[in-house]
Amino acid sequence: MFLKALTLKGFKSFADATTLELEPGVTVVVGPNGSGKSNVVDAIAWVLGAQAPSLVRSQKMDDVIFAGTDKRPALGRAEVSLTIDNTAKMLPIDFTEVTISRTLFRTGESEYAINGVGCRLLDIQELLSDAGVGRQQHVIVSQGHIDEVLNSRPEDRRAIIEEAAGVLKFRRRKEKAERRLNATEANLTRVQDLLREVRRQLRPLEKQADAARRHGSLVSELQQLRLYAAGRELTQLKDRRRDAADKKAALAQQQNDIKGELARLDTAVLGAEATLTAQGGDDLGDSLVRYEALREKARGLAALLTERQRGIERDRSAFVDQAVVASLEAEHARVRAELDRVATDEASLAPEAAALHEAELALLAERNQFEAEWADGVAPPSGQAAEMRGELGALRASIERSEREASQLAGKVTGLNESNEMLTSGRDTHVSAIQTGEAAEASLVAGVDEAEAAELAAERDHASAVEAVTTAERELNAGQARVEALALALDEAQTRAGVERLAELDGVLGTLLDLISVDAGYESAFEAAAGDALSSVVVDGVWSANAALQALRDGELTGSILTLGLDAGPVAPPPVGDAVRNHVRAANPEVESLLDRLLGDAVVVDDWQQAVDTALAHPGAVVVTPGGDRFGRTGWRVGQAGSGATGAALAEAEAAVVAATATLEQARAAEQSAATAHTQAIQMHAGRSGQLDRNDEVMQRAAEALARLDAQARDLAVEREALEARQVELADRRDRESARVAELEAQLPQLEADEDESMARARLMGEMRAEIEERAASVGARRTDIEVRTAGIAERRQGLERRLTELEERLERNAAEREAVEAKRVALDRKEGLTQRLAVVVDQRLTVIESELSVLRARRQKQSEAAQAIATELDGLRRERGAAERRYAELRELASRADVEEAEVRMRLEAAVETTRRELDTEPHGAMKALCPELPPGTTAPARIRELERELKIMGPINPLALEEYDELQERHEFLQGQLDDIKSSRRDLSKVIKAIDEEIVNVFASAFADVADNFEQLFDSLFPGGRGRLKLTDPENLLGTGLEIEAKPSGKNVKKLSLLSGGERTLTAMAFLFAVFRSRPSPFYVMDEVEAALDDVNLHRFLGLVQEFRNEAQLLIVSHQKRTMEAGDCLYGITMQPGGSSRAVSEKVGASERTPVTA
Repeated sequence: MFLKALTLKGFKSFADATTLELEPGVTVVVGPNGSGKSNVVDAIAWVLGAQAPSLVRSQKMDDVIFAGTDKRPALGRAEVSLTIDNTAKMLPIDFTEVTISRTLFRTGESEYAINGVGCRLLDIQELLSDAGVGRQQHVIVSQGHIDEVLNSRPEDRRAIIEEAAGVLKFRRRKEKAERRLNATEANLTRVQDLLREVRRQLRPLEKQADAARRHGSLVSELQQLRLYAAGRELTQLKDRRRDAADKKAALAQQQNDIKGELARLDTAVLGAEATLTAQGGDDLGDSLVRYEALREKARGLAALLTERQRGIERDRSAFVDQAVVASLEAEHARVRAELDRVATDEASLAPEAAALHEAELALLAERNQFEAEWADGVAPPSGQAAEMRGELGALRASIERSEREASQLAGKVTGLNESNEMLTSGRDTHVSAIQTGEAAEASLVAGVDEAEAAELAAERDHASAVEAVTTAERELNAGQARVEALALALDEAQTRAGVERLAELDGVLGTLLDLISVDAGYESAFEAAAGDALSSVVVDGVWSANAALQALRDGELTGSILTLGLDAGPVAPPPVGDAVRNHVRAANPEVESLLDRLLGDAVVVDDWQQAVDTALAHPGAVVVTPGGDRFGRTGWRVGQAGSGATGAALAEAEAAVVAATATLEQARAAEQSAATAHTQAIQMHAGRSGQLDRNDEVMQRAAEALARLDAQARDLAVEREALEARQVELADRRDRESARVAELEAQLPQLEADEDESMARARLMGEMRAEIEERAASVGARRTDIEVRTAGIAERRQGLERRLTELEERLERNAAEREAVEAKRVALDRKEGLTQRLAVVVDQRLTVIESELSVLRARRQKQSEAAQAIATELDGLRRERGAAERRYAELRELASRADVEEAEVRMRLEAAVETTRRELDTEPHGAMKALCPELPPGTTAPARIRELERELKIMGPINPLALEEYDELQERHEFLQGQLDDIKSSRRDLSKVIKAIDEEIVNVFASAFADVADNFEQLFDSLFPGGRGRLKLTDPENLLGTGLEIEAKPSGKNVKKLSLLSGGERTLTAMAFLFAVFRSRPSPFYVMDEVEAALDDVNLHRFLGLVQEFRNEAQLLIVSHQKRTMEAGDCLYGITMQPGGSSRAVSEKVGASERTPVTA
């Protein structure tokens, strides 16, 4: 890879287009001062992407455009093209030559191109970076660069090695990762703050949501059960209504049927009576005798005629059958006539066969003519017209796309110009914002710390207050639930005891539970010991007991009575456990006595095992446990815990509810005050944090905006250059495609006409072939028909001839007998005809007589049977009518009952439908389709409904929005947690990336520094024989940030500062460093501008020795005034400038024999 050509046009002093053809080896550019030879180096640096005007020795970038002279006007643009030979494929592009171009217009627009295709500056830099030519352009050593190497900071010297080693691309990646990491840290802090606030709000909402969820579940289940119960009731009522309607319709149908049956029976009875009355006894005997005599006479005459017929048949069998002869003669005549017709048909076929033969000959001639005329067939369409139409469509679409893209590009260029103006005017605003933000930062941070401490204190106070409210609400709910449970239990006990029925009677004190109190913890034990007495009504005496029992009996109610004053004496409990009586008290002394009688023998022990042992030891005692187990004379029972419902317990629970309500109100007031304080603290913290965040955000945005302004300005320039190049390319392509469209449109009509003609000939050939084939088929059919007819006629003639011969032979044999028997046959035929006619007449008369006899006999039989049947039928019809009348009366009664039942069911159904719509907000058909939800084992739907209603009443009011608010807050918590995890993961990944990049930078830099240090010592020793020079790191422990120091001690000197060296020594030292870098990390070419100007002959000789050494390793372009440097070059370029003109270049190639050798 080497520089092949450099073309300058309008660049600095090169007004005219000037091309320098460069070759491998050493090229020396010479010329007088001011001729513009250093402008060649500036042009190379400029076209390779130099952005700072100082790099091309200018105050501003448009100074590189030819400014004009007294004789020549200024130009509007500067353009430089550098052609690189890429045969060795060092550049990652599939071209053997790569031309990089840069154009700058005086209006400020700039363009870059690679091989004539517009691109960005970044594209050029990335293309050259892998070949050892970086952004810093260390391969170009311009005027003054030698002193900059020695006078620069250690970190700047390090940058030279990093660029040569390719470290800068790792630096850019690291900077990008660090920017992303800083942004990630800010996001992390913000998400953590949000997550902490969400968690603080989530805790109290969770409890409310649980209660709301439980309440919603109970309400939903209750609604489903009510809907199911209503549906079942509606279904049952509709079924009953349908059954009643069906029953009513069936009864009505039965009534109609019985009415019709009665009418039919009445008609039948009347008819039977009339028939029986009109029935007479006609005498048929005379007719029967007369017809029987006629039948016998006819039978005798028929037998006589049959015998005569047999005699005629015997006479006929003696003669020859003359009918056969007549038949043979008739057949002979028919066959002869048929043979004549066959001959006629055969003669008629001859003309048809001749005409068919002529038609076949004509068809053959026509087919031969067609084959000769169309032997070559018809060439198919070439398809060129279709291809041309496709190409036209593609070209027109491409032109349309190009026009749209050109319009878009024009809009983008205008937008880029406007954006550039906006970027230029925004810089001062961002600088001012950064200064203002830095001044306010300290006070804002202090305010945020103070507000955060206040918020934490307020949050703790509020959390304590919320917990107190929650505790008070829980206690209040529990107390209300207990009051409702106790009241419900007492109500159930009173209902079972029939208190409502007995309340108005004198002497009724109430139920036992209303009159006693039980110690806490002994409620279940007391209820187990008291047993059925719990639901008993206590009365003050026997008279009251009798009245109460009579009232229960009158009301058909059940209940039990406990009577005071029936002292049966104290009952001593067994000497074990704790007596239940000690834990039950009553205000009425007589009730105390009643308790002694009920609970005297009852003791409470700790568990059921101990209760079993006690019951076995004391069979007469009642042993109970605190859990409600009971072991007594009537049996043993475990597990039935009591409700503890007594009047005293209810009063105590109501007092507890009142106290809990007051406590809850106090806790809520305290919570509201704490919440207000917490809200104020949060608002203050949020306000101050917001101020700090906004200040930081303003500063960060301003800093980022400043960085973006420079980057955007550069990117805008590059993008504008690319867009303008693309516009030119689009215009060229559009012109080419338009010309091609015109050409194709001119050719297309002729191709389409040729294609139409070819298709017409193909259709004509097909039609002619089809016509010939159709005629051939017709002639073939005629040929087949004639052949079939000819064969049929021949076959018929042969058969007829055989039949004719056979008939003639038979006729000759029968001719002699025919005349002898003819007269006898005629007489027999006449006699036979007369006999047959008489036999037919006799047979007909006999048939009539037999038929009449049968009719007379049947009429006589039916006449006798009819009278008996009519009498029987009349008796049955009368009995059937009586049964139908009784059934009709029963059906009328059933129909009346069905009407009443149907009306009742209809009214109940209407009420149920109205209830369903009003209370459940559901149409009847929806309720009937409802399914029963899953029920706990052993529970029915009505029982579950009562249980749910009791639980909802105990639960009390809830926050209906808590569940939705909790779900939303939980979802936000999960989202923020996921975001936090993602940010932490990104931070870890970025840290790993930065660490890996640092390791790569350390490895690459350490390797490059070691190579450069070794080569520097070798080169310094060759440039300063006897001297010593070395490179050292300012901080060897920190290879990522360490600088680079140069130590140079020429022979005989002990200097410690490079500034103490002479000008030549400084130059050679810098040369040693730069060439050490070149040797360690080679580049394909190096450009040096008068770097040896300060060298004397000896040092110049040493410098040329380096040039000679590097001649075969890289391409060298040297701008020089030194004659010996000129002599060392392979090619010389002279730069001249006429007064008032522009720079021009003159080249001369130096042969190997003319080149001055350089020896050490």
